[in-house]
Amino acid sequence: MNRTFSDYLVLYLKGLCMGVADVIPGVSGGTIAFISGIYDELIDSIRSVDGTVFKLLLKFRIAEVWRKINATFLISVLAGVGTSLISLAHLMTWLLETYPIPVWSFFFGLICISAVFILRENMHWNIGAVTALIIGIIIGAAITILAPTQTPTNLYFIFFCGALAICAMILPGISGAFILLLIGKYYFMIEALTTINLPVILVFVLGCVIGLLSFSHLLSWLLHHYRNLTIALLAGFMLGSLNKVWPWKKSFQVLGETETTMDVSIWPWNYLPETGSEPQFVTAICFAASGILLVVLIEKVADKIKTGKSGN
Repeated sequence: MNRTFSDYLVLYLKGLCMGVADVIPGVSGGTIAFISGIYDELIDSIRSVDGTVFKLLLKFRIAEVWRKINATFLISVLAGVGTSLISLAHLMTWLLETYPIPVWSFFFGLICISAVFILRENMHWNIGAVTALIIGIIIGAAITILAPTQTPTNLYFIFFCGALAICAMILPGISGAFILLLIGKYYFMIEALTTINLPVILVFVLGCVIGLLSFSHLLSWLLHHYRNLTIALLAGFMLGSLNKVWPWKKSFQVLGETETTMDVSIWPWNYLPETGSEPQFVTAICFAASGILLVVLIEKVADKIKTGKSGN
């Protein structure tokens, strides 16, 4: 595929958006990749990093390695992801703490309309697809209602956290950040990033690399051999995860060996009496609508580009 500099700049921006999503507990970078139309190429490019690549590296056949793994594409996207993770961790934490309802409303609208587009344009409906969709919704929703737990901080466990989180990060609807939150390592890793705790960061990244290379082979195989069922399952994950990005939540303490905080979704008309805060209902609708509008505009632009290319 011949790409121009501007094409790679767009890929970098898409990676930037993926990184922003990965910082937020509840929004998946895989969802953004899916929305922006680079999901299949991303999974296939990651999957191409195999034993043959390492043999070519040992023979210093760098140009062949570069072409085999689609390196310019990968570097463009992953550079955007890395930029967001390093530079926007503080900003997204601040936005969620300061403007939670508008931010969650925007992502609610974004994910909801994206799932609709994916199901409309990529599906051939049959009993298997419907079953896969329902299973995806159930799994996605079940994950969002699990209570966070306390876990160790040794490097072996951090490696495991990286491998687990990266698998979730590339699945639309299942947030790697939320998985870290569930296993009690979200704020630990945010602190490691902001304080440049190199041992923790490097071990976590190593876990991500191993987990990504392993899991991408399975995902790529599923997309090539059972695409209809896989798309339905992934869209189900997205729909099931909507509970996590519901704008109106009430926090309460979960008592156990240690005390942890858990959020539950409530109706907007119950938000003021139960939390003492304004539900910002009109603001929420506007931000959800802006998320929907953004995806619609992206789809319109993508359709025009496809039409233009097919006409040449």
